[in-house]
Amino acid sequence: MTYFARRAVHSALVLLGVSVLTFILFELAPGEFFSDMRLNPQLSPQTVSALRAHYGLDRPLPTRYARWMRSVANGDWGYSFAYNQPVLPLIWPRAKNTLALTTTALALTWLIAIPLGTFAAIRRNRFADKTAVAASSVLVAIPDLLLALGLLILALRTGVFPVGGMISLNHSELSFAAKIKDLLQHFTLPVLALVMATLPIFFRHVRASMIEVLALPSIRAARAHGISRNRILIRYALPAAANPLITLLGLSIATLLSDSLLIEVVMSWPGLGTMLLESIVARDLYVVIGAVMQSTLFLLMGNLVADVLLYLNDPRLRGSTV
Repeated sequence: MTYFARRAVHSALVLLGVSVLTFILFELAPGEFFSDMRLNPQLSPQTVSALRAHYGLDRPLPTRYARWMRSVANGDWGYSFAYNQPVLPLIWPRAKNTLALTTTALALTWLIAIPLGTFAAIRRNRFADKTAVAASSVLVAIPDLLLALGLLILALRTGVFPVGGMISLNHSELSFAAKIKDLLQHFTLPVLALVMATLPIFFRHVRASMIEVLALPSIRAARAHGISRNRILIRYALPAAANPLITLLGLSIATLLSDSLLIEVVMSWPGLGTMLLESIVARDLYVVIGAVMQSTLFLLMGNLVADVLLYLNDPRLRGSTV
């Protein structure tokens, strides 16, 4: 079995396990979407029972799961109780907003973490390195929720950035350039919160990897031969540190996705996080499962990208056929 075939089987098993576990946990949770309807005197018990039967909630859990799997094959991903429509067309616009937010934050985080971590490793135990490490320690100690709330308060007091939503109410009336500016202004605050929440961890990993690589005998030998520092960094040190950093890239996607769900709720970003919270409160079963599965799918896609980069960088994996 090839390297990517193993990864594909692993991803399929993860998706299957997540879907089964989500169904079981929702089954164990008290109440359901139609529970509150029983308290409405205008609805008879027969009406509520008919609604439950219509959505298949009166059937055993394995039957409901098999029915949901058939809907996934048909491209519906179940049916929303609250919105009365298929789940996939409902969550896909939200998923695209979450994907845009996390990919932008991921790119910015790595564009900052790699040069900053390398700079700190070169100047290890000097003032610049100690300052960067101290600043990262402070950011790591601040909870993500407190960080997001702090940015919101700062935005409210200064009025520099709009608070909440993805666009302004009058967005459709603006010119094309004004629409782009309005979107970027709404985009800045949640992206900044994500970058500040994840950058310290990635910076520390890059710094540690570069310190380890710069201490290798081959790097010391290159210095002794009079090779310039910039060439050593670009041609020898960074490729040598690439494998652990590529592995960290896959893990960073999981971190960003979990952080983005919280930040979306706090900053009213119309992504999967807000829809997931609303659906959990409403106990809209299939929307919750769809949002969880979509987040898991994004995570697996990110790990696949990391696997491809690792495969291209590490000849040992290319030579592995077992």
